[in-house]
Amino acid sequence: MLARYAPLRVHHIIVRGIPVRPFSTTKLPNGITLAYDLHEPPNTAQFSQNAPPIIFMHGLFGSKKNNRSMSKYAPMHTSPLKRPTTSNPSTRIFARDLNRPVYALDLRNHGDSSHNATHDYTSMASDVEAFIQENKLEYSTLIGHSMGAKTAMTVALRGRVPIADVIPVDNAPVDAALKSDFGKYMQGMRRIAESNCKRQSDADAILQNYEDSLPIRQFLLTNMVRDPETGVQKWRIPIDVLGRALDRMADFPFKDPEDARFGGRTLFVRGTKSHYVADEMLPIIGRFFPKFQVADVEAGHWLISEKPEEFRRVVVEFLQNKE
Repeated sequence: MLARYAPLRVHHIIVRGIPVRPFSTTKLPNGITLAYDLHEPPNTAQFSQNAPPIIFMHGLFGSKKNNRSMSKYAPMHTSPLKRPTTSNPSTRIFARDLNRPVYALDLRNHGDSSHNATHDYTSMASDVEAFIQENKLEYSTLIGHSMGAKTAMTVALRGRVPIADVIPVDNAPVDAALKSDFGKYMQGMRRIAESNCKRQSDADAILQNYEDSLPIRQFLLTNMVRDPETGVQKWRIPIDVLGRALDRMADFPFKDPEDARFGGRTLFVRGTKSHYVADEMLPIIGRFFPKFQVADVEAGHWLISEKPEEFRRVVVEFLQNKE
């Protein structure tokens, strides 16, 4: 029988006097602690203890809850800079529609997980493998967006833990430059750190010089917390570590498909307005992942947030159809 839920600690959060669903943590043998939300299926009468889990991994500067603040279709907070408190809608929907437990992880140096000077796909994959082993999860489905997609693919190709299928979202197993936007975001985040501003509205005003889109600025600003002693808004993520890691986020640890191949089913979900999974990449994708399929969503790189229903549909159809 699978052990679906073996947290080391459960953290209770109070926001404006209202209890928010707690997150859990697992301390790994390498010293990293990964935070996560567990979304269990609502239909407990039909839920099997052996139901294979889904592990959901966010992208760069994201967290286990990042979709909630990016999606204009999800319940949004009333003020543009008020921190949202609801959980990632995609993870709840997959637990409901597929009747499977969903673990939404904070990868290292993100969200409520540990900070570490090393930030690359091999290290993040090692963390995820240890998380799977510590929680005794078997034949998981890995879903990851952007940085999370390459992490998921790295786990699958390393073959050190049993994975059933993989769904990389808008990224491919190739070395490819990040959008220049990420470098701009980092510049703005450093400028905010230097300003010692005490209001998120002031931080947003600085960020407007680097990003026009309000939803993207909201997404980045969810990484800010108020220092209770000084009142200064600080980044809860190590922006210096992540800034140094930007070039590594463009890499992929596997270069030769003859050295590593994943034999399970794989669905590449790509945005038609994004360049991260171009048609010319499909042959190399097929060599690494011979049982791959492609689903196109009319959206950009942030397709989960831009078109959540389309994303839900292609993922549910893929996982329900085991032919």
